[in-house]
Amino acid sequence: MTAATTYRRRAGLGLSVLAVVAALGACSRSDGRSVFDTDRADPRRPVAQQQRQSTVWDLFSNRQDPNVTTAVNKYLWNASLEVLNFLPIQSVDPFTGVIVTGYGTPPGGGRAYRATIKIADPALDARSLQLALEGPGGAAVAPGTVQAVEDAIFTRARQLRIRDGQL
Repeated sequence: MTAATTYRRRAGLGLSVLAVVAALGACSRSDGRSVFDTDRADPRRPVAQQQRQSTVWDLFSNRQDPNVTTAVNKYLWNASLEVLNFLPIQSVDPFTGVIVTGYGTPPGGGRAYRATIKIADPALDARSLQLALEGPGGAAVAPGTVQAVEDAIFTRARQLRIRDGQL
């Protein structure tokens, strides 16, 4: 046998092994189990929720879950907390921009309110702030009252921004 013939045989054997490995790799399912697995799931047992595994290609995709995080305008955030400081805070989530308060009575007012604030954009404008006011027992609040609170939040946010600009 010549060296060229031996080289061709080894190259052919290497390609054959590569083809077999590729064929066996194609026999796996997306959940990582082989199609040849014969074990069946027990129907009395709850099925675990599949978790999506990340791949290298996820680095190049632009799939971001908008429910994970939101850019929050810090001036609107702080102004909302300052203007509605008479309401007890129930939950605050700075990553999604949501502030939920309990019932409280404003200074000089006789009616109790509770508020839910969502800051949905990093810009300091009207589309960034979503405010929902509610009276006791889920009673509706006059639109003028909601507008007055929104105006107070925007005024305070502008004051905070101007103050930071003078540093």
